[in-house]
Amino acid sequence: MTSVGIVGASGYTGAELLRLCAQHPHLDVRVATGDSQAGTRIADLYPSLAAAYGDQPFEALDPAACDGLDLVFLGLPHGESQAVVPELRGRVGKVVDLGADFRLRDPELYPRWYGEPHRAPDLLDGFVYGLPELFRDEIRTADAVAAPGCYVTAATLALAPLLRAGLAEPTGIVVDAACGVSGAGRGLKPTTAFCAVDEDFTAYGLLTHRHTPEIEQNLTRVAGAPAQVLFTPHLAPMNRGILATCYARPTGPVSADEVAATVRKAWVDEPFVVVTGGSPSTKATLGSNVAHVGATADDRTGWLVALGAIDNLTKGSSGQAIQCANLMLGLPEGTGLPVTGMMP
Repeated sequence: MTSVGIVGASGYTGAELLRLCAQHPHLDVRVATGDSQAGTRIADLYPSLAAAYGDQPFEALDPAACDGLDLVFLGLPHGESQAVVPELRGRVGKVVDLGADFRLRDPELYPRWYGEPHRAPDLLDGFVYGLPELFRDEIRTADAVAAPGCYVTAATLALAPLLRAGLAEPTGIVVDAACGVSGAGRGLKPTTAFCAVDEDFTAYGLLTHRHTPEIEQNLTRVAGAPAQVLFTPHLAPMNRGILATCYARPTGPVSADEVAATVRKAWVDEPFVVVTGGSPSTKATLGSNVAHVGATADDRTGWLVALGAIDNLTKGSSGQAIQCANLMLGLPEGTGLPVTGMMP
């Protein structure tokens, strides 16, 4: 068995990691920290996990408690991993960070998009970006991986085939996406309380959302030219799921059939990407590590339209982190990961 720690296990991404690790044949959770819930039984905060974790409590973070662990997942709020990673280096075998602290290659982007300088810029080059469908070979040999953002995963998997094939212009891209309330985290906020969210649909983070530079970073790598994205996220009255509707200008004449065929060819061998004939559905991805994508071309307006649906806590976060961990540990990539959604 591979010994695992989850730092920040009491949040929603941490709970999803606990759920997926419980059904993984090779991952044994030895340490589960949650400073705000230290001493609380995992089963008391998340009764859904009771059968797997019994009386095991959340612990306060003590880096020494992680000594000798084969792998540690970090499910911390932005900024906290920058302080924790230096403490874990040399203590644990491998690290997968689910936060944004080590996703961006350029440290100068952090003050603009995250409001503060990066506190450990010397560690950025030590992290590999963890989107397996695009960067699998790099992940296999990595000791530290930065798992992608949830919106970023949906948008990148939808758009990447069109940019890689040279069918779409890398600038002037519009990403319009909606996420369930779990994407805002477990902490109580006035804007995510039931009475605020129910029967409502709201845009937020206008022109300033932190996932914008990450989407641009991915699409730049795929296109081989600087990408520019206008990203607008929305809060939807559902628990889980993301639907990203992405618009791009074609580089030349292209048919809807050619666009659809390009996307099918790009993902035909990927077990965690399903190419749909119509519009992807968030419900179809619920609880699974699979992204549903599709694309077409509109002759009337000249736009390309690419869509991506994921479960924001599974393929958009914890499931993808385990997908990366499997690669890092030399295990079959799909080990312990669900490929079917829950219906109804």
